[in-house]
Amino acid sequence: MQFREEIEYEKIQNEFFANLSHEFKTPLNLIFSGLQLLDNKIKNNNDIDEYKTYTNTIKQNSYRLLKLVNNLIDINKINFKAFNLNLQNYDIVNLIRDITDSIKSYAEDNNRELQFNSDIEERIIACDPFNIERIMLNLLSNAIKFTNKDDEIIVHIYEKKEKIIISVEDTGIGIPEEKQEIIFKRFGQVDTSFTRNSEGSGIGLSLVKKLVEMHEGEIGFKSKYGKGSEFIIKLPIKILEKDIKFKNREVEYDFINKVNVEFPDIYS
Repeated sequence: MQFREEIEYEKIQNEFFANLSHEFKTPLNLIFSGLQLLDNKIKNNNDIDEYKTYTNTIKQNSYRLLKLVNNLIDINKINFKAFNLNLQNYDIVNLIRDITDSIKSYAEDNNRELQFNSDIEERIIACDPFNIERIMLNLLSNAIKFTNKDDEIIVHIYEKKEKIIISVEDTGIGIPEEKQEIIFKRFGQVDTSFTRNSEGSGIGLSLVKKLVEMHEGEIGFKSKYGKGSEFIIKLPIKILEKDIKFKNREVEYDFINKVNVEFPDIYS
């Protein structure tokens, strides 16, 4: 049994590194191609609108690389116990609402309907708002990428059995049953082909799971292929004894830039 598991892990690992190479090279090639075309257009003094197309391509793929590098660094920091959360007493309801509202324009630009529902007005819990944002942006980015035009994405937050429940549900393509057990694994990918419609290194959801667990929480999902998926986060309702002051999240760090990093495949 152990030998078989080692072979399976090695196979998954080899697929991961083959795809990782592809993930690095593809955006780099597009960046260099965009720069070369931009350089030629500048020399020929052509229409400025074409420059914007090339610079957007460069930005998009730069963000893709930055996201990949950030995820690789952080997941290894967590594995080596060198990653710490900055816990604060924070209103989780307002935080999730703000995150959802902040990316509605991204969803609308991609013809998706994004909704936020809450059964509670306010709930202060100990959490790291920076990394809660990162968790949510990853889940919402996936929801947009793996849904089709006019599909719905619903973010729902409520309280149950001394826990805060955060649900991200979509009416998208869903996850094939045979792939469901691997999506939280470090190298796991639903689609490992190089011609797939949505890019991804297989690191994002693994990192999300680790960040949720560092909050002493849990994450799971329900999915039916062809019908959609629902990712469910459960966080404990705990507060810090010492009240930590914090700045408004939009002031403390560049939220817009973080959205661009987490949404590289739909950046425009």
